[in-house]
Amino acid sequence: MTAKQYKQQLLEALQASYLKKPKGILRFPGSTNIVFGEGNPDADLLLIGEAPGKHEDEQGQPFVGRSGMLLNKVLEIANLCRTDVYITNIVKSRPPNNRKPTPQEIEHSKPLLIDQINIIRPKLICTLGSSSLQGLLGRSVQITKERGKIIKFNGIKLLPTYHPAYILRNQKELNTLAQDIITASKLIKDV
Repeated sequence: MTAKQYKQQLLEALQASYLKKPKGILRFPGSTNIVFGEGNPDADLLLIGEAPGKHEDEQGQPFVGRSGMLLNKVLEIANLCRTDVYITNIVKSRPPNNRKPTPQEIEHSKPLLIDQINIIRPKLICTLGSSSLQGLLGRSVQITKERGKIIKFNGIKLLPTYHPAYILRNQKELNTLAQDIITASKLIKDV
């Protein structure tokens, strides 16, 4: 059995164990699917967003709407394939009215994300937006001040950047996101 197969089994068992717990995964009223994550379970790069949106909730996959299409283009620019990375969110179900998750909701969801990180053991974590960065670090953050700076998290390098949804509303920052993902690509090759 390869490391990739072993980690995939561990991720599947982890997901099953959380789904069996009545309060294991925070489920928002009106959400359809739990969006656990997808990609290479033995990935060098782990991308963590905020929470599933409408399309993600419907399809049960992370980053499949407009933000996902943009993320795919940026990954391609950095010579990365979506299948080579692992993509998830800090919160696993869609909040009502697509609102931002509260700090308490993020804190409730964090143990599952930490378990995923411990299984995947990526060389680099790239947080997309302030919610995932704030959730991992357990403190208030301003993404405009922290993006692009390497932070250590549980022995793993962490590179915060903008969320693709932010870029859709602020096209002038597209190059910044692309450069951050290119930097992430270089960092995983250098480790």
